[in-house]
Amino acid sequence: MSRIGKKPIIFDKEIKVSKVNNIVSIVGPKGKLDIVVPDDIDVLIADGSIEVKPKSAVASKSMHGLFRSLLQNAIAGVKQEWSKTLELVGVGFKVEGSGGNLTLSLGFSHPIKITAPVGITFQVAENKITVRGADKYLVGEVAAGIRRLKKPDPYKGKGIRYLGEYIRKKVGKAAKTVGAATTK
Repeated sequence: MSRIGKKPIIFDKEIKVSKVNNIVSIVGPKGKLDIVVPDDIDVLIADGSIEVKPKSAVASKSMHGLFRSLLQNAIAGVKQEWSKTLELVGVGFKVEGSGGNLTLSLGFSHPIKITAPVGITFQVAENKITVRGADKYLVGEVAAGIRRLKKPDPYKGKGIRYLGEYIRKKVGKAAKTVGAATTK
């Protein structure tokens, strides 16, 4: 059995957790998430804690710890939102908008417009985009989609990168020096 899966999940009183059929609903101050429970996992909700138990020892070994981690991330997300920050590096790269819409100028012939999915918000400040939401997976997926529009260039370092991401720069071609080989 999973060591992570054995640990109970403790949550505050401001978070409401309920289970109906195979769906666990988690409601908190920052949002609401519904998680579908696999058939071979059992979820026990008590006062202020959740326990994840496998129904059979053989079938659910791989899902036991994973599902417990998914529940833990959902509880953390509805209590305090998940966020990823991206920064635009390059001359002329701009971002405008906030809330649910972004307009990016990335050196293409046209601006790129992005609409946030349900449960995601954008904050823009000084060529930095912060993607926020209760669902950890969705926040990461939206941030990765924005980064994919203009990946960081390994030669100049221009593009969209995560805040604090280190880009290993490559050395370009060396220029030949003509006529300076031998002079005596």
